[in-house]
Amino acid sequence: MASFNPIKIFSGSQSNYLAEKVARHYGRDLGGYNLRKFSDGEMSPSFEESIRGCDVYLIQSTFNSSENFMELLLMIDAVKRASAHKITAVIPYFGYARQDRKDKPRVPIAAKLVANLLTAAGAEQIMTLDLHAGAIQGFFDIPVVHLEGTSVFVPYIKSLELDNLVVASPDVGGAARARNFAKFFNADIILCDKYRKRANEVASMQVIGDVKDANVVFIDDLIDTGGTICKAAELVMSKGAKSVRAICTHPVMSGPAHERIRTSMLQELIVTDTIPLREENEKIKVLSVSELFAKAIGRIRDHESISSLFINPA
Repeated sequence: MASFNPIKIFSGSQSNYLAEKVARHYGRDLGGYNLRKFSDGEMSPSFEESIRGCDVYLIQSTFNSSENFMELLLMIDAVKRASAHKITAVIPYFGYARQDRKDKPRVPIAAKLVANLLTAAGAEQIMTLDLHAGAIQGFFDIPVVHLEGTSVFVPYIKSLELDNLVVASPDVGGAARARNFAKFFNADIILCDKYRKRANEVASMQVIGDVKDANVVFIDDLIDTGGTICKAAELVMSKGAKSVRAICTHPVMSGPAHERIRTSMLQELIVTDTIPLREENEKIKVLSVSELFAKAIGRIRDHESISSLFINPA
């Protein structure tokens, strides 16, 4: 039986570009929302229409991670106090997900802290896309709708009709992600084993597997400074690859990333619009996930399976 609670969709101040497309695909306008800022930067959000008894979807990716996340927490608190029936935080890009374990002494598990804060604020469900690690879903004590970027990436790669396709991971930790993607094409996989001296700086890298005369497609969840993926692309081309592309769901693209991509051996970088590009780049292809999120909202409304949105390997 379908829900009788009205659906209302709102966007945080930095995710309007995506939320408007989600709402349009869903078949309605975004709800009225206003964010006021004090002179010292303190934020005060307000909703310009009644949300009492509604199923509310709040769309906000957490980039800039700190400010956008704080705005989302305040939005959740506001709709909870306005007597919303159910609150879903739609976080296309889930910031702090890279800090999902203690990899050295005296560091936080930031992904768990973020999960606790979202729950404490009043979120009753989370919807996100391609988490850095699927295990992060277990950090929540509320339902997590974890969508997959393969829904948009697989059709695009198939449209290129690449022969001798090889799927690659830019690091050993992404082997499972590469293996799952390779199943859609019955393709072989290769790995790049990298060593870092510090964050965002690769000291050395080597290829595990044969790439000679192959069209290589790297698969990863995000691209930050671009150092790893550009170095990996150069390495596989030096080993005899025919071409190299990269798929990265979340285009964080900080620091020198754009210039690195422009001057890299990559033929194409394929990303989604979970984060807006801060500048145009002729090598970057952006695929929208707005329809995917709109369909997921519709499935939840109608109490239908979310897994029906996923693409299954042949």
